[in-house]
Amino acid sequence: MTDQHLSSQYENELHVVSAQLIELGQRVDKQIFQAIDALAHSNAEGARQVLAAEAAVNALEVEIDHEITSIIARRQPTARDLRLLMAISKASSNLERVGNEADWMALKVLAFIGRGAPGALPLQKLSAAAKLKTDLLSRALKAFAQLDLPAAVAVIKEYELGYGVVDEIVGQLVNDLIENPRKTSSCLEVISLAKSLELIVDHAKHIAELVIYVVHGADVRHAPVEQIESLVKQG
Repeated sequence: MTDQHLSSQYENELHVVSAQLIELGQRVDKQIFQAIDALAHSNAEGARQVLAAEAAVNALEVEIDHEITSIIARRQPTARDLRLLMAISKASSNLERVGNEADWMALKVLAFIGRGAPGALPLQKLSAAAKLKTDLLSRALKAFAQLDLPAAVAVIKEYELGYGVVDEIVGQLVNDLIENPRKTSSCLEVISLAKSLELIVDHAKHIAELVIYVVHGADVRHAPVEQIESLVKQG
């Protein structure tokens, strides 16, 4: 077998596992969209669809990890290819956790519906905040798929902004608790939903940081935005 043929096979394997990550991102994105829709419209069927998708998401994450382990064992990639495979593995793990947050949201929606509580809670406002945050995740995934450094940096820069709307909702709920302690249980559950949205933003940031890791070989977790921008500009 020629070196060129081996190289072609290797490139195809990298393409396959990259495509699997994109598929995982699409599945998780759909889960989040359905969870947000269920939240906004108190849609029990939509919430159940989110939960039904969990098994397929988990299975695909396991498949991606298996493929990555196989490629590393057989091909012994170095430099950027190895970084790409490690980044795909980390991004896959982040996406699976986002899927878990979608499941959590769906379970909360079903609980709200079961108690007849949605009308007394700011779920519409929370769902609007959720759409802003899942847009950040979608952009992070696109930046990763294209290894687009400027797009990745833009996601990282907007990371801190992602908390503003949720903080406003949490503040409103805290005021509601003070004024009406009988709403404590429901308000605390909505606050937990808001925190799930913050975790989604965290995962979006982590995926964007992986773009810089693949291209530059630099771990920019915990690095200030100014340092990340400087690194990207240096090329």
